[in-house]
Amino acid sequence: MGDFITELVLFFVLLVLSAFFSGSETALTAASRARMHRMEIDGSRRAAMVNKLREHKERLIGGLLLGNNLVNISASALATSVLIKTVGEAGVAYATIGVTFLVLIFAEVMPKTYALLHPDRLALAVAPVVSAIVLVFSPVTREISRVVNVVFRLCGVSRESLDHAEAQQEELRGAIDLLGGGEQQDDDGEGQETRAMLKSILDLADVNVEKVMVHRKNVRMINADQPIDRIVDEVMHSSFTRLPVWRESPDNIIGVIHSKLMLQELRHCGGDVSKLDLTRAMMEPWFIPESATLFEQLQAFRRRREHFAIMVDEYGALMGVITLEDILEEIVGQIDDEHDIAVTGVRPQTDGSFIVDGKVTLRDLSRDMGWNMPDDDYSTVAGLLLYESQRIPSVGQSFTFHGFRFDVLKKQRNQITLVKMTPLPPETAAEGDRMREVGG
Repeated sequence: MGDFITELVLFFVLLVLSAFFSGSETALTAASRARMHRMEIDGSRRAAMVNKLREHKERLIGGLLLGNNLVNISASALATSVLIKTVGEAGVAYATIGVTFLVLIFAEVMPKTYALLHPDRLALAVAPVVSAIVLVFSPVTREISRVVNVVFRLCGVSRESLDHAEAQQEELRGAIDLLGGGEQQDDDGEGQETRAMLKSILDLADVNVEKVMVHRKNVRMINADQPIDRIVDEVMHSSFTRLPVWRESPDNIIGVIHSKLMLQELRHCGGDVSKLDLTRAMMEPWFIPESATLFEQLQAFRRRREHFAIMVDEYGALMGVITLEDILEEIVGQIDDEHDIAVTGVRPQTDGSFIVDGKVTLRDLSRDMGWNMPDDDYSTVAGLLLYESQRIPSVGQSFTFHGFRFDVLKKQRNQITLVKMTPLPPETAAEGDRMREVGG
């Protein structure tokens, strides 16, 4: 009888150890990487242990699985031995059913469920013990890993995984998508704006400055060949602080007038415009290539302590300008000051459609309207129509693609200036991207 009690106690000890290994595995893999990192920075030794264990996942999983299998097999063997002595050969069947039930409920489902509910708390609690276990089992797990690698090579299985930085960014994007979901959803749209801002930050390294630049057609520039009094009037009546200056040809940018420098020069001249030296009111132009990304340009603005750059193509021709404010608006949305003219370029209609200026960028539409507009091959609504139609549409023509109907309302020469966009019902949009000409 004493042996039976001893074996029964030993069986339940093995069952508890099995639960420990199962719960520890789930907790250490499910614990928040960001929270553990922050706690380690704040001085938590247990969080540091968790992070160190997760740096070597193969050793961690190998040690826990080895311990778990050892105690599970030992528990099964012990139960089988006890039941065979008690009820004979039928004890094998009883042991199989009983051990499976007990291990499944008390050593698998319960500890793993608790670990999923409290991963960080449990990971911190078990980290010291698991670290010791992994260290003890490391010689065995190292050999097991070698055997696994050999089997992988024989089977032609690649062990290459997704780039670590790329995987972390995708995980972060997924976390941003979940931000504000469920019960935390913000009815006032605050959660949506926060998600848009965080995604925009991640996109800075993937978007070229060409996507957000002010095209040369819309850039306010100063002709240096005109009388100085007229130049001063243009600068003073402009809503912009910095204005490119050209001579002989708009592609020949000789400097950038800064309104503050001009005011200083006017004061130096005693208010006599005729004595103003234009070169002293200008800064050196800063030219950048169209291939630069928004992240690179943002860092360049910070290093040079400048807010204004002129973008040129491979032939040196002027393409447009970009400012620090343009990049910041990519993150936080439109920024208007007291001198800006608030023209969003999108006007909702009572029938559910939208009147959109052709120069409105697709990135702004996607961010502000919640639409998923592709912008890989074009930047504006007008560019989208030209690309998809493969021609210059006429006023009155309509096209249907990307879940919208586009009606060309106005055109100035060869530039589409006004478009009516109508969202299509899901069943209509699901028929596929197709183009339908209505008139013109």
